Amino acid sequence: MKVRRRPAHPRAAVLVLHGGQETSERPARPWQLAALRMTLVVRAVTAQLPHQEVLVAQVRYRVRGWNGDRADAAHDTLRALDALAELTGPVPTVLLGHSMGGRAALRAAGHPLVTGVVALAPWWPPGEPVEQAAGRHVVALHGERDHVTSPEETAECVRRAREAAATRAGLAVIGGGDHGMLRRHRVWHSTAAALVAHLLDPGSAPDPLPERCYGAGEFPVL
Repeated sequence: MKVRRRPAHPRAAVLVLHGGQETSERPARPWQLAALRMTLVVRAVTAQLPHQEVLVAQVRYRVRGWNGDRADAAHDTLRALDALAELTGPVPTVLLGHSMGGRAALRAAGHPLVTGVVALAPWWPPGEPVEQAAGRHVVALHGERDHVTSPEETAECVRRAREAAATRAGLAVIGGGDHGMLRRHRVWHSTAAALVAHLLDPGSAPDPLPERCYGAGEFPVL
């Protein structure tokens, strides 16, 4: 785990998870594209919380792949959460993950520290477990033109999370957005940062998504 911002007395935390590959035994490195892609997201989140005692850290995976039933990224995330608990104590934590990182975030949602998951273009294949999200917030953003992961599969996972008693589950589609979050990058970054701020402090930070994102009908396009 790499700490990007460490206040003296953290009252909450954000743990950032980058993407990866379906299968790879290659060691993960901080300079690989998937990790670098989240740098601007981390900056946006940190800027959104300029005066708050919120620790911001990034998970460091051992290898680049999910690797089937091993679910390496999910196990690395749980280890990072345990390390975070030792560092800060039992502070409420939001997981912010892109692609494979979104899958790892959802898998780790049952950890005692976790209060919410924000998933960006998540890789949530059919049948992805959601029971661990009970009592948590689960919010996803997915690009309309994503050809790597599926907005439809994300929508189905959000619906199942609702049925599994997630506190609140929602999805918004980024119009024209792609998997790498390059198209309409300002919308990706600002919305993700605002969502994190809202989940950490709903009373002070408004939800950037319209209420219909959490409804039973079609998910809106931003």
